[in-house]
Amino acid sequence: MDDARVIDALLRTPGTWAVVGLSGNRARAAHGVAAYLQRIGHTIVPVHPRAEAVHGAPGYARLADLPAAPDVVDVFVNSALAGAVVEEAVAVGARAVWLQLGVHADDAVARARAAGLVVVQDTCPAIEGRARDLG
Repeated sequence: MDDARVIDALLRTPGTWAVVGLSGNRARAAHGVAAYLQRIGHTIVPVHPRAEAVHGAPGYARLADLPAAPDVVDVFVNSALAGAVVEEAVAVGARAVWLQLGVHADDAVARARAAGLVVVQDTCPAIEGRARDLG
């Protein structure tokens, strides 16, 4: 599946998105992107060490704390930490991993793909969704 089709399928198919790095800080990109994902029909799950509720959704400190595997793990941490998040996504049984603009973890991405996960890297679901006239 090419990147455009993968992105389209992830954005158009309602699912649960674990947004890693999402906190109550409105100035952070994760805050606005999570709100956008909710607007287009996705359920968001904030994942942040403070486990804050955001946009009405209860937060969790780690992916391993989620009550069920998310469909997509949206990674809003810097590249140095992203590999560990991708590994966690594989371990919890996520279907897909989406690494935000500027986030790269090539070795972990290769392992995620080898484990059968769909991976999108270095782009933003809000930008991609708006380009597709989704909200």
